[in-house]
Amino acid sequence: MSQDNKRLARRVLEEIYARAELALADDLVHPDFVDHDPGHPEGSKGPEGVRQTVRRLHSVFGDLRFEVEDEIAEGDKVVQRVRMGGRHTGALMGREPTDRVFTARHVYIWRIADGRIVEHWGVRDDLDLLQQLELLSLG
Repeated sequence: MSQDNKRLARRVLEEIYARAELALADDLVHPDFVDHDPGHPEGSKGPEGVRQTVRRLHSVFGDLRFEVEDEIAEGDKVVQRVRMGGRHTGALMGREPTDRVFTARHVYIWRIADGRIVEHWGVRDDLDLLQQLELLSLG
């Protein structure tokens, strides 16, 4: 079961989030899905909530990719240490695109039920991302 859960979490990242294959959300995301990531739209629920998040990500970042650096699965959960990368191609926090390339560190926790993703939590290093995009300076 752990290997199946890892494969599912990677498919969601690679196929839905990175490649924006939005139709797959109905197959891979549980109808009762809840996204607990504070950076994702309030009320992100079900497959449509995932599609909204992915559309928003792709409106801000081009060439989006996710590299899983570490992954642990136990029971109904998968934890991933991920590097999200891409190019800043759309408005972010009211600021114009910089066209800068970035990589950002993330940690994701996915809970699986009935062979689909039912919950997501995420922790991101947004400070580092904003510095890479030159949208924030600490000095």
